[in-house]
Amino acid sequence: MRAMTGQQHQLPEDVRDKLARAVRLEWITLGYLVVTVTLVTMVMGNSQAMKTAWVEDLLSAVPQIAFLSALMYTRHRRNPKHPYGYHRATGVGHLVSGVTLAVVGAIMAYESASGLLKAEHPAIGTVQLLGHTVWLGWLMVAVMAVIAAPAVILGRLKAKAAGPLHNKLLYADADMAKADWTTNVASIIGVLGVGVGLWWLDYAAALAISAGILKDGAVNTRNAVLGLLDARATTYDNRKPDPMIGEIEAAVGQLPWVREAAARVRDMGMVFHIEVFVVPRGAVGLDQTEEALASVEETGWKAHDVVVVPVRELPDYLFDGAAREE
Repeated sequence: MRAMTGQQHQLPEDVRDKLARAVRLEWITLGYLVVTVTLVTMVMGNSQAMKTAWVEDLLSAVPQIAFLSALMYTRHRRNPKHPYGYHRATGVGHLVSGVTLAVVGAIMAYESASGLLKAEHPAIGTVQLLGHTVWLGWLMVAVMAVIAAPAVILGRLKAKAAGPLHNKLLYADADMAKADWTTNVASIIGVLGVGVGLWWLDYAAALAISAGILKDGAVNTRNAVLGLLDARATTYDNRKPDPMIGEIEAAVGQLPWVREAAARVRDMGMVFHIEVFVVPRGAVGLDQTEEALASVEETGWKAHDVVVVPVRELPDYLFDGAAREE
């Protein structure tokens, strides 16, 4: 016997407001990236660290584009061809972002290491600015210093929004943005190293930036794949099982006709698909099933698609994970 929610999931008003704010932040970030990529293009010269930072800035647009694209898909109504809806689009966007970062990070790391091993000396020339001859390295340092702060601020604002929205793609984007200042600092160190004759410092900085890109890509690819493979639902930062699992089991377990209950929860993106296995004390009918369904939906807006299944005994595999031990 089973019961399911309605056809279209309606987000609470406060969640819709936070989502609208997240969308605005992503558009602001895209505008900011257009400015930073343009500025870095104008001054990067032959510095490998600056080239790598430019690539990272360019790649930083992938999570925003993935987030905005996924959001459009998740708003589509589910239908016979897609009975679970389109919420997986968030996970697909997360995977695309992770793989892109990992591949490009690996390529940039290879190029940086090759330049370092071949002892290719980067040259940073001069430019005429307002009638004065200026070392291009000073312009590089100035640009990287100026564009560092907005990325950190945007990252913090998005991280603050990712938790209430339970959006792992937004959190990954925020995490990368917050770490962008290290890229800027590394670039500055590399450029100044060339200025004082330490040519290898430019490649070393580029290698450090590439390693950061590769790490971000690997971590996000892993987390996205786990989500798409229907791993147990976790918190938005993947640090622990989502506490809503325990809340669901407690809500259903306290019903007078329920002997024991356990939930199987998978993350669909921002919302959950939930199956609640219930061992009843006696015969159950539609009224009891709907009562259990309502108690699950009251645990939070993430309860998007809920199924209540009366069983004689709970599945053993639900008791093997760390979620129930906690």
